[in-house]
Amino acid sequence: MAKVAIIYWSGSGNTEAMAQAVEEGAKAAGAETTLSFVSDTTAADVAAFDHIILGCPAMGNEELEEYEFEPFFADILPQLKDKTVGIFGSYAWNQGDWIENWKNRLDEAGVKLAADPVKAYSYPDDEALEACKKLGETVAKA
Repeated sequence: MAKVAIIYWSGSGNTEAMAQAVEEGAKAAGAETTLSFVSDTTAADVAAFDHIILGCPAMGNEELEEYEFEPFFADILPQLKDKTVGIFGSYAWNQGDWIENWKNRLDEAGVKLAADPVKAYSYPDDEALEACKKLGETVAKA
């Protein structure tokens, strides 16, 4: 059974709703899951999992949230190379390019995603929530 950590940051609840859908998909695939807000998680916690799914909305100028999520992500990035990884998040302006920038950072670090990133404009609609469930399922089965 896969053990999947779903770690996210959410300011308005949009990315949190996505995280819950990701967890639902992972559980449906038979995974044991841990769902946690980024401030409740350490790099040492991440080391215990082989399957990691990260969620963060676009902030500022198409960036990851800078005070909690970005430092956490920078800290765990070297660990992710040997893990099964997925990413997701929401945005409310521009085109949602932050997720491609985030994916590129992972690519540059040698981290391969198990599935395409999932993004939602504002609060995730039914289609986005289904994509989140599929992300959880795919990462759990990888």
